[in-house]
Amino acid sequence: MLFKRLKEDIEVVFDQDPAARTSIEVILTYSGLHAIWAHRVAHFFYKKKLFFIARVISQMSRFLTGIEIHPGAKIGRRFFIDHGMGVVIGETCEIGDNVTVYQGVTLGGTGKEKGKRHPTIKDNALIATGAKVLGSIVVGENSKIGAGSVVLKDVPPNSTVVGIPGRVVVQNGVKIKKDLKHNELPDPVADRLAILQKEIEMMQGELERLRKEGVHQSYEHSDV
Repeated sequence: MLFKRLKEDIEVVFDQDPAARTSIEVILTYSGLHAIWAHRVAHFFYKKKLFFIARVISQMSRFLTGIEIHPGAKIGRRFFIDHGMGVVIGETCEIGDNVTVYQGVTLGGTGKEKGKRHPTIKDNALIATGAKVLGSIVVGENSKIGAGSVVLKDVPPNSTVVGIPGRVVVQNGVKIKKDLKHNELPDPVADRLAILQKEIEMMQGELERLRKEGVHQSYEHSDV
């Protein structure tokens, strides 16, 4: 069983990262893989209520990989951390199967509340570079969180979220395929700014027209 899980962890790297070439390279150089394996050991001790040992392991992993996963976090199968530097996963976070996160992602809390205070990430979700998912919220199955987004509310299944705060921009259409093109997600903030820019240009044109008409009328009045 253990060997099967280890093999599965290596295979998902090849599935998700086109730069992966050999198993030896993946095993020796992929910090995301190292962090996941260290977390499994730390989580084992955490469940045995050996919290100090669990935290020592997790902190050693953080020092070596740049990825901080609290030993209490529950992580499913085929979890993939791409690059990984700066990833933070909180104590009560729950992550399903086939989830992918990129560097700089935070799955964190919003304060000092007790109990469930970190996100639940359902199966097949993708969380892109620098995204922050905060609080005891749920990111639904097959959903994408765009790069740099800040998500504070539940995300329905089959949705795409972008922006600060995060907004759902795709939902219940064609099932979202989990791929690496998270840089092509729509940006409602940029779209709105483009509309405002056009309105400003129209207003400037109108003011210029009125100014010219005023000058023309003043000229005619002076001739009289």
